[in-house]
Amino acid sequence: MKSLWGKIPEQIPRLSVLLVILVVLFIVVRSRLVPPDFGKYGHYRASAVDEIISQEIRYAGHEVCAECHDDVVGAKKAGYHKNVACEVCHGPAVAHTEDPGSVELRAPRARRYCPLCHEYRPSRPTGFPQIVSNSHNPMKPCITCHDPHDPKPPVTPKECHACHGAIARTKSLSHHVYVPCTRCHETPDEHKVRPRIVVASKPKTREFCGECHAKDAPSEKSIPRVDLATHGERYVCWQCHYPHLPEAR
Repeated sequence: MKSLWGKIPEQIPRLSVLLVILVVLFIVVRSRLVPPDFGKYGHYRASAVDEIISQEIRYAGHEVCAECHDDVVGAKKAGYHKNVACEVCHGPAVAHTEDPGSVELRAPRARRYCPLCHEYRPSRPTGFPQIVSNSHNPMKPCITCHDPHDPKPPVTPKECHACHGAIARTKSLSHHVYVPCTRCHETPDEHKVRPRIVVASKPKTREFCGECHAKDAPSEKSIPRVDLATHGERYVCWQCHYPHLPEAR
């Protein structure tokens, strides 16, 4: 027996002792820290159900709103906010439903509220309505122009704007705001179906921008003019000037 024990590596007895200590520690901790009613109904404390029931009810649920505001609820069901619960914007409504004459729900008017969902973020889906708060009617509450129950934008994003929202927002603040995208880009119909394969074209010659900006161009006098023969040498204009926000350098 001694010879057999002597052949066992010395790490085995040490690990066995450590394992026994961990098992005993687990049993002690579980008996002291795990509530006695844990697991009675499921993987939670049975008393948690009573604690939740005893909490004050503050939210009424959107079904209750339809009892008095059926016209608004009907419009909302047909709009883009159909999956947004009423109390997300109006706050807890139990007190209002119990005494609607005294407790009035308020619509959010602060500029910071709607941008929680609609402020421009590159990670948001293409086509999702987004704005840049600092430039999009910055002094007005959103509900001044948009009906939150049927939030169709005054101008539905279409054509280039639907996919190139960031460029469209930049262009809306530039001197080229009234220049149609198709004035500078040729966009085959196939581009709308396979935009990554069939791409829109860009101007390839200096003379293209010169149609508006050359010294002898038949355009408005207020438009900046350059001498194409000496300005920028061999470079195409958009290699130095960002065309969607063409500030002079």
